[in-house]
Parts: sequence; C-alpha cells; structure tokens
Amino acid sequence: MKCSYACGTAEHRIARRQFLGTLGAAAGMATGGLGMLTHPATAQHLEKSGKRILMIFMAGGLSQLESWDPKPGTDTGGPFRAIPTSVPGIHISELLPHTARQMHRLAIVRSVNINENEHGKGRYIMETGRRQEPSIDYPRLGSVAAKLLAPEDSPLPGYVHITPGGNGFSKGEAAFLGPKYGAVTLGNGQPPQNSVRPDAIPSEADVRRHQLRQRVSDHFARRRRTAETEAYTYSYEQARQLMAQREVFDVSNEPQKDLDRYGTHDFGRHCLLARRLLEKGITFVKVTHSNYDTHHENFNFHLEQLGEFDRTFATLVEDLADRGMLESTLLMVISEFGRTPRINHQFGRDHWGKAWSVLTGGCGIQPGAVVGKTNDNGTEVVDREVNGGHLFHTYLQAVGIDSHGEYDVGGRPVPLADPETEPIKELLL
Repeated sequence: MKCSYACGTAEHRIARRQFLGTLGAAAGMATGGLGMLTHPATAQHLEKSGKRILMIFMAGGLSQLESWDPKPGTDTGGPFRAIPTSVPGIHISELLPHTARQMHRLAIVRSVNINENEHGKGRYIMETGRRQEPSIDYPRLGSVAAKLLAPEDSPLPGYVHITPGGNGFSKGEAAFLGPKYGAVTLGNGQPPQNSVRPDAIPSEADVRRHQLRQRVSDHFARRRRTAETEAYTYSYEQARQLMAQREVFDVSNEPQKDLDRYGTHDFGRHCLLARRLLEKGITFVKVTHSNYDTHHENFNFHLEQLGEFDRTFATLVEDLADRGMLESTLLMVISEFGRTPRINHQFGRDHWGKAWSVLTGGCGIQPGAVVGKTNDNGTEVVDREVNGGHLFHTYLQAVGIDSHGEYDVGGRPVPLADPETEPIKELLL
C-alpha cells in the first residue's frame, strides 16, 4: 500500500527513492583492502561456516503496539486485540495471526531505546549499531556480513537488497570496508537489469572481448597497480559472474504453488526471491517492506500493511525451518524506530525511538524468548533496556562472529561493534 501521508523529511524522501545506477555502476567497487580483520584465521573460519542473515526492514517505523508489544484496553492501545502465540504466555497483535503460529521459532526484544526520532539517523543506528559521527562512517550489517561471512571466491555478491523498484548498486553502505561489500539492489522479483548479453554480440565475440580486456588489464596492473585499478577490474569480473549466474535471481523459476503461497504482491515475490538467494548461497539478504510512517490513519494502514506482511513472513519462516535452513540463518524484523504510544488528532502515531520492539530468530537465537518490558501503556522501558549497539553485538555473536573483535583500517584499530555495549546474552543460545 502506498503511504502518501509520510512525514516528508529529507531522510524519508531519500529512503524511498529507487537506488540509482545499473549493473555497470559496479565499476565503483573496490577490493575492501582497508577493512581487514586483525585475525585473518578467524575470518577464514567464518567463511566456511555457511551462516546467513535475512533482514526484513519495515521502512518508515513499524508500530510496536500494532505488532510485537500490544497494549489492548489502555489509553494508548488502539482498537486491536492481543492474541496468544505458539509460545504459552506470549501474545502479539491480532494483525499477525500467521506469525503468531511461528513464535516458537522466533524471539522478541520489547525494550529498545535508541533515543532517536529521525528516519535516516534511526536507520543508521539500527544497521550499524552506532550513532553517526563526523569523523568516520561505519559499515552496515549487510556489508559486515559480506566481508566476514561470504567466501572470497564466491561468484555471487555477499549482500543483496530487495526493494520495490530496486536496481543498481549501493557502495556507500560498505564504508571503509570498500565498495566490493556494498549492496546489489534488486526489485520486482527480477534478475539484475542489463545482465543479458545483447543479441547483436555473438558469444564468440563476447569471449574474445573479455580475453582482450583481461590481457590489457593484466599488462596495466603489472606497471600501475592501484586500489582504483583493482576496483575497476573487480567490477568487470563481478558483472561477468552475475551474468553467468543470472538464473539465481529469477523468481519465475520457482514452482507456481510457491508463488501462490508467498503472494502475488511485491513483498511476496521479494520474500520468495530472498529464500531462493539464501538457498543459492547469498550471505546477507535484506528485504524492504514499506511504508509504515503512519502519521495519519495508523490503524487502517497497519491493518493493510501487516495483512500483506503476515502470511508471507510466516510462510518464509516455516519454509526456512522445513528446509533445515533456520538453524544457520539469522533473521530479524526491524525498523528505524517505533511509533508513539500517543494517538494523534489524525488517528496516527508519530516517530518514537524511546520504547519499542524488534523481532529476531533462527541462527544462534533462543527460540520463544522475550527480552525486556515496557510499562502498561508502552510509554517507557521498565526492564532490560537495550539500544542499537546491543542488538548489533547480538547479531554478530549469533552467527559466530566475535563482536569484540577489531578491523585494521589503515593501521587504526576500529571495533566491529560499539565497545560501550554488549550482546544481549539472554537472547543467545
């Protein structure tokens, strides 16, 4: 459902835009030489672990009161009931009946406080585990996973972002790790655009072009090898490998019954594509579902948005479990913040980073757990307050990464996660 009433901030407009560029934009990729772990043996071990991460990003700010922490019968609760789940004693919103039946495979953190109410800044905290700093840009979780978990010799990208209208490459998310670990962005359940050899170029001619380019590149590298030339060379290789692996990204190859089970809407196709990519070896997949910036008519929009999300997400969780993938796939459902307990005069909820919830599950996560608590009407955290740093540590630990490790960035040690926070130990297996 298109949300035409969102707050209109610059951050929100940018977040909703389609990523620019085409497959050829991968020419900005670099090899990531700046962002090396200080213990290469650890990185080598992680590459062989087969761990994956799936992030569902509820763009705009999902209401915790209409999802994971309902408060029916209170002045802030709204019109929806809380329903029991497959875990005795845990209730979630009645807007999520299918997800409720999967709760024994999932966990909820109900005590998130990032003290941030701006879209861009909140998103940054939730994907990097840190606040923005003028002196350094930190890599997003997808790029960290691509660097530390994906095999170096994989012909597929380590980080794929699936979003409506998506097409291109987002190198900025990798920060100092280098553009090699940025996100390949897809949309509409389709393979990357411009990834088919033009009919006008015979395959034999294409091979000869590639061989010539390779000889020239090798000759140049022997004399003037730089980070920029390595990035340029890598961009061609990545594009060529993507062309060879194009069928991996084509959700139309899935059985019709699966297309029907997931749903014919964008989110259904995108989650089915996410499952396909995880099965094919992509390390980190992010799926964006939009838009939850419900300043107006919060209840009507959540009724429709979560109606689209619920069955598809529950199907995805069940499929991952049935295929034996959930134990090696960390999943999370996050936003940049939650929504205000106070219902405004337009029947909406505004931005609220002070007391809200996220959902997680799968690899390394205690199934059926609930961590933290808000007060009776959801206005503040009263037990086990956590922030984006705690969550980032937890995600890394769940997939076997020592979150207290460091990068070596040009001789400068940079902690993988905020050293002032710790993992949420009661959430981890």
